[in-house]
Parts: sequence; structure tokens; C-alpha cells
Amino acid sequence: MSRLLPLVAFSVAACAFATLPLTSTSAAQKKKAEWKAPELPGGKALVTDTSDTFIKVPGGVKLQEGVTVAKVAPSIDFAYFPGQTYAGNPWSTWGESTFANGKYYASVGDHRAPAGTAFIYEYDPAKKEFRQIIDVQKLLALPDGHYAPGKIHTTLTMGKDGMIYFGTHRGSTRVTTDQYHYKGDWIIRVDPKSGKSEAIAQGPVSKHCIPTGILDPERLIFYGGTAPGEGKDDGDSIHFFAYDIEKKKLLCDVTDGPARAMIFVKSTGRIYYMQASGTSLMRYDPAKGGDPVKIPGEIGLRAASDETKDGIVYTVSSGQKGIPELFAFDTKTEKVTPLGLAAVGAVGYITALKIDPTGRYLYYIPGAHGGADKDGSPVVQYDTKTKTKKVIAFLNPYYKDTQGVAPVGTYSYALSPDGADLYVTWNSTRPGVKAWDVVTLSVIHIPAAERRTE
Repeated sequence: MSRLLPLVAFSVAACAFATLPLTSTSAAQKKKAEWKAPELPGGKALVTDTSDTFIKVPGGVKLQEGVTVAKVAPSIDFAYFPGQTYAGNPWSTWGESTFANGKYYASVGDHRAPAGTAFIYEYDPAKKEFRQIIDVQKLLALPDGHYAPGKIHTTLTMGKDGMIYFGTHRGSTRVTTDQYHYKGDWIIRVDPKSGKSEAIAQGPVSKHCIPTGILDPERLIFYGGTAPGEGKDDGDSIHFFAYDIEKKKLLCDVTDGPARAMIFVKSTGRIYYMQASGTSLMRYDPAKGGDPVKIPGEIGLRAASDETKDGIVYTVSSGQKGIPELFAFDTKTEKVTPLGLAAVGAVGYITALKIDPTGRYLYYIPGAHGGADKDGSPVVQYDTKTKTKKVIAFLNPYYKDTQGVAPVGTYSYALSPDGADLYVTWNSTRPGVKAWDVVTLSVIHIPAAERRTE
């Protein structure tokens, strides 16, 4: 059963399921002994702040031409995710989160290997409480020495049956081998009400991890992009697959699949992706079945928004080797329209896009894999009508200075249905840490004045 948790680090037997990373026993024990569970100053469970610092460009940050800053500062709730009671490798978030039935759902993993674990937490904004709804390692209950996934890298999606679906992913490329009895990663579902969970399939593509995945909530088809064991993530080694949840049947499995993202079109059920080789834009139509087919055009696709009421999906290119670009994909005509650069400062790499219910405002955060703090950890609002970019809040250095922790990147955020609140799960760093070591939550209450639609 799931459990209600207050906004503090809880002391269940987390160490009972913690397993050692690929380091020596003495090194792992030393790291564990030095670990200090995260806590806000004064032992506070959650802090809520409104400050003009949120809308002040941090010193040393240079915004690109045309980028503006909000005039009204948001109110922000800030807390640590519970359960970080032992040293992760590191604690981190990698998959897109979701907001459903008045609650925010996000995945957190310890990134350990060969036997790590990942969790999904429910955050109730009315009660301001977390609730753990699944511990993947406990669900799988594998023998000692067997691989267990240390993270969830796919989108969390709630199906029409009220269950949340996701795929698992490796904590290290070195452990997806026969030595650790690796057969492939899992498609899993969990009932957020009861906490009852089930592993639907292991290795829908044999000996492949699932770094990319999303569920068609109406048709209950899980779509995935894979990565082969031992990290050989290039070209034809990456697969695209479609899996029928109700029939527990693989519908499609082809090579040269999506590297990290797909477009899901709710109105038609179609899936689109750029091949990992960069060769072609592909379409899979569940109504026709068979293999994906090539369609004209190409698109930057490291992340994609939901489909708007007008039949538009927004996407963004990776930006890891340059400046990310935004695109609009018309789901009726399949036409691709470039929209210009997405970055607001010096940092790129955007891994999630969230569109508000009006289709007017698109939200994203550059610097997913660390480095967001170099630009002040900006939360960006892109106006699809005026084609302009505005920073609605800089979270760094405010939280570094006031709470002793800096949000440095994220793959995980979701909007409330009314578009008023943006929930962000951050990879965050405490003093003395080079990359990040903990996961935090911020709930950004976007002022009405900053999201007008007239």
C-alpha cells in the first residue's frame, strides 16, 4: 500500500534496499558514512517565497537579444523530495513528470548499479504532502547479483484506467550484461490510489534499456525508444517499439528508432520520431499497424509538447552541441515550421516542453543535464503568438543563498490544468558537490499578469 509522507526525509528502511554502486566496498561505505540526508535550514518541511530576486537577472548572466524578464515575481514553494536517506550515485530525476487528478507525479532514482532503484512520488498541492507510490526494486524483488534499474527515463503517463505507466533505465552502462543477468528493462504500471503495481513486460526489445517512452492513454499502447546494453547507443542499434498493454503483445519493433524523444498526437494516436541516424522523419499509425513509414521533412526533436486544441505540437532540438531551436508541427498537415532559437542565455539542452491549456504559452528550462545555474536557473515562457521569450523566474542564486542548495538542471516538469502552476523536479547541488547530489521540488505559481491571453 502507498503511504502518506510529510515533507521531511522519512526514515523507513531505505538502507535495506540500497545496494552498492560499482565501487569498492570501502569506498562505498565511506561515501555512505559521509552522507547527510538533505534538510531545509531550521528543519522546515517546505518554504514558500516571493522575492524580486526571482525577476532580477543574476550577476554575470547575459540574456540574448529580445529576451525579457517578468515584471511580477511569482510565489514559489520549495522542498526536498523524501527518501534521500542514503547516498545516491547521484540522486537524480531523468523522466518527464505529469499532473493528474489534482496531484503531481514525478520519478526519482538513486542511479546505483548494478542494483539500483527508482521511485515515483505523488505530491498533493492542497495538503503539501508527498506520498511514495512505488519502489521499483521492491516490486521486482530480484535475487542478489541481478541488475535492477536505477532510474526512470521515460514520461510518466496516466492511462484511461487510472494507472501510471513508465519504462525503466540503467543506472550505469557497464551493468547491462550477462554478468548481471540482464535481459532487458521493464514496462511497469502503478495504481496511484492503492500503490498496487505490476511489471507488464521485461525486455520488450531483448537486452535493451528504455530511455524514451510514452503511453497512448486511450489506446493503452506504450511506445518506446531503446538503448542496447553496454551503452552502444548509435544508429540502427536504437529501436522503436509499440507494445499493446491490454494484450501484452509487441506490435512493432524496428531499428533506427528515436534517440530520446517522440511526438505523440492525442487526436489521432499517431507517433512521430526522427531516426537516431538523423536520416528521416517517421510516422507510426496504430490504426494501420505495420512498420513506421517515412514522411517528408525533418524536425529538431529532443522534447515535444502535448498537442494543442488547434492541432499543433511544439518541439525543440537538442542543443547539446549548439543552440537549441524551437519548431511547430501541424498534426493535420504534418508540416514543420521553424520558430527560432530557444536559449535565453548561454546554456542550451532542453528536455521537456509544457504547453498551457490555451496553446498560448510554452514553458521550458534550459540546462537539463546541469549548468542551468550558469544562466540563473531560468524558467522560460515562450509566447506562441508573439514568438517572444520571457524569463518568469530565476531560481539561482536565490535558493543557493537562502536554502543552501542550487537547482542546476531538470528533465521533469508539468503544468497544472489551468496553466497557473508549474511543478519542477530539479537535480540540485549542495555545497562541495561538483555536479548534483539531491532532488528538489519547486512549485512556481505564475502570476496572472504574466500569462494574459488577450
